[in-house]
Amino acid sequence: WVLEKPSDSARQRYDRGVLHFPPIASGGAVVISASTYVTYRTCPEQAVARIRGHYPADTRQSFRGGLAHRVFARHLLAGPIADADFENACREEIGLALNSTMGRLSLKPSELRGLITEIADLYARFKRFSVDGFQGAEVAIRNEPVPGVKLQGRIDAVFENEGLVRLVDWKTGSLGAAEHQLTFYAAMWGLDRGVLPARVEATSVATGERVEMQPSIDKANECLELVARLASLARESFETNGSLSRIAGPWCSYCPVLDGCAEGAAAAILVQPSRTVEDE
Repeated sequence: WVLEKPSDSARQRYDRGVLHFPPIASGGAVVISASTYVTYRTCPEQAVARIRGHYPADTRQSFRGGLAHRVFARHLLAGPIADADFENACREEIGLALNSTMGRLSLKPSELRGLITEIADLYARFKRFSVDGFQGAEVAIRNEPVPGVKLQGRIDAVFENEGLVRLVDWKTGSLGAAEHQLTFYAAMWGLDRGVLPARVEATSVATGERVEMQPSIDKANECLELVARLASLARESFETNGSLSRIAGPWCSYCPVLDGCAEGAAAAILVQPSRTVEDE
């Protein structure tokens, strides 16, 4: 879905200042997503690895999250899915977007049925949420604030009530670093639409937990400064083939560039028994 840009009156209602993306040195193409930005807040080297195209391997959990999000969007766009039709709906969504992922995971029929059962439970919880004011699902936002630096994100759902826009990110597990992701989405929306959303929130469908924020120009500009810093570091890394700082933590268990990082390897071993990979 692509939503219309706001009218002048809407701009006046939302605007509280000016968003500013700092100038950076010229260099190679850099694409930064919400997940890359969140990763940068924990480990700069892992974030630059993502920019270079090194992503964590597919997992059962990431497949589950991806399929659940497809089901949620289907519900919002086409209406509730009947119990009798749920498995076929899941298989249709897999065919539309997740066949290759399922192939890489070599999921057995019994494993797929188990996943669909888990997603059916999540969907039962999801149906309890209000859809009042729904405007769009899986809304892509892209912006190129300076030449060669592309920012991109995909917002799970957009709602508008009484002229106030609310961006919602669904989670199928824990909320994690939701605040950073939400701030990125708010800044992206502001760059794309010229105004900030009135509210951004992340909701765990599994637990009912919710994080809610009212974006501010100051916080959005702070985010854009960090994004610009990441873009600069990535370009420097491209030129020198050098490494950035590495910070060990739970995220190391799914790091695609773990080799040669002793602290990260140790951290990955510590969290391996309870490892989960949250959907984006």
